This record gives sequence, structure tokens and C-alpha cells, in this order.
Amino acid sequence: MGTSPTFRRLLVVIKQTAYEEYSQLRARGQAPKALRWKRLESRYQTHQQCVNDLLDILKRNNLQYSCVNRVELDRQHLADVDLVIAIGGDGTVLSTAHFLDHGTIPLLGVNSDPMSDEDRIVKKKKKDERRSHGALCACTAANMKGKLPRILHGGGILSTRSRIQCIVKSTFSETRLVPALNDLLIANPSPAAVSRFRMGWLKSVKEPQQLALGSITDPSYLPKSQYGTVTRFGGNLFDVENSLNVWSSGLWISTATGSSAAMAAAGGKPMDVNSEDLQYLIREHMIENAPNKDEMILTNNDIIKKGEKLHMRWNSQKGRVFIDGSHLFHNIELGDEIMIDAEAPPLALYTRDD
Repeated sequence: MGTSPTFRRLLVVIKQTAYEEYSQLRARGQAPKALRWKRLESRYQTHQQCVNDLLDILKRNNLQYSCVNRVELDRQHLADVDLVIAIGGDGTVLSTAHFLDHGTIPLLGVNSDPMSDEDRIVKKKKKDERRSHGALCACTAANMKGKLPRILHGGGILSTRSRIQCIVKSTFSETRLVPALNDLLIANPSPAAVSRFRMGWLKSVKEPQQLALGSITDPSYLPKSQYGTVTRFGGNLFDVENSLNVWSSGLWISTATGSSAAMAAAGGKPMDVNSEDLQYLIREHMIENAPNKDEMILTNNDIIKKGEKLHMRWNSQKGRVFIDGSHLFHNIELGDEIMIDAEAPPLALYTRDD
């Protein structure tokens, strides 16, 4: 191409395939007996060919780059990087995005083993259909040679995707979790256990004069609400409004990006991908004996508008906040409070142009 590349230094994050993972287990005599090794090896070879083709494109465009396995990615790898390429599938894009928590470095996903048109047909499968849909990937192994150079030279569609901010307040600590691009699932670690929590909405409360004078250790100076003493996040006072006690299988929170993933499968609402709002859905809400059953059904699934803050108090002994899937989670326990909103830095993500 006639123009110079837009980017100076790239980081390539490479998926570790199931074949590689199970090969390590097989070396220790721990691999499952029912594995289809030929299928896994074929998938690995397809992925590896895509990796080789990608690196060849970067070399031909005279770009400096470094490579890291997805499971070894650390923030130190992002020093002086101005573009991150995640090669694998949607899972690799999601896990890589967790390290781009400031939203200043753009992310480009490459689906290394995409589904074919034949794989998408609903019928008895003769081939392996368990491939990534690549919804978060800008290009695939099949079209990368034409699309990737255009992006490297300033083309492509760079979108801004909203993410979920989640802060967990425990007895002695307050933890800001990595921003979620798709969704959060807050639930008991056991899928067979009931998830008990109270959910409501946070409203900012003006700091009392006594607190401003330094009497912050005396709880009598805190303002009261219908549900007791107001709460704090980041040193700011909030009142909890419209609280609802919930017995369920947990709570889904999704972005507009994630509304077509697990949220859709759970019965959620479709959202415009450019929306800055979030969506929540209570899983299997136990309301059989509630006197206001019809009213409670209306609260099962709704939108969290930009600027609104959802509050949860966890009332089960144990719980977990799962971030964009099952691999990354944060443990919570009885009495922990959670604040959820859309104030996380958005992600700069290259998206498909077809």
C-alpha cells in the first residue's frame, strides 16, 4: 500500500487452543478419555495457520510487534503499544479487553477459526460446529489478507463500546473490578443454590454538616433512609431507593454489546449496539407467593439508563461476580454491597464492515 502504517508498535495476543491445553494434561496422564484428538489437532492447525498469516502481513507492512499467549498477558506487555490484535475468537477479545481498562488503546479481533456457512445450517452435524461466532472480531482467517492491511493504514470501522463498571464494597475494602464488555453474572457459585440479594437504585445524598466538620466516626450523624443508614462508594454518600428483596438464580447485567449473547439466551431485550445503557435480568425469580406478583414480574428485566446506579446487597453466604464468562470472577460474601453503572471507560474496538 502507498501510505505508511498508522500504528507504530503492535501487541498480538494469541489464543491457547484446546489442543494445546489438553496436550499438557495428556503429558501428565490427566486428559479426558473421550477427547477427539484428530478434531482438536485440525482446529489447532487452522488456528496456527491464521497466526502465521497474520504475522506475515505485519512483517510485509514493516510493523514492529510482539506476541504473547492469552493466558500470559499482563499489563506490562502494553507499554508503548498503540494497537492490540487478539487472534482467536470472541473469548480472546473479551479477555484481552479486560487489560485495556483505560480504553486508550484500540483492540482488533481476528477470528482464527470461523464458522462456515455449512456449519450455520441447523441439522445433524457431520463436522465440528463448536467455533466462535466472531461477533466481536473485525475480520476472519478467510478475509484477513484483504481487510487487515486497510485497518493498519488508517481504514476500518473503529467503534466505541460501552462497558460495565462494578465496584464491590466489603467490610474492610472496596474493589473496582475490570470493566466488562459483554456482561456480568452475579450468583451463588453453585447453580443449584438460591441467590439471595436486595437490589435497588442509588441516589446521591448531600454530605451532612457534621461529617464535614470531621465527626465521620459517629454513625448517628449519618442521614437515615427508609432502609436504614445510607451507604458509601468511593467516599460518596448514597441513599438506596426502591429496594426489592430477591430470591433467584442470580442477576445478569449486560451492555448493549452483550445483549445479543447470554442476555438474549436468558430472555432479555435486544439493544442498539451503540446504546450507552445497560440491561439487567433476574434469573428464575422466585415470586410464587408474593402478594404483588404481577408488579414483581415487571421488575425482572429492565434497562439501567446511562447515569443510573444499580445497588445490590448480597444476602447469601457466598457468591461470585462472573465477568464476561466463567474464567474471571470475584468472590463475594454475606453483607457485601455492589454498585453497577455504565461509567467504565468505553472500549475502542474495530468492528466488521460487512
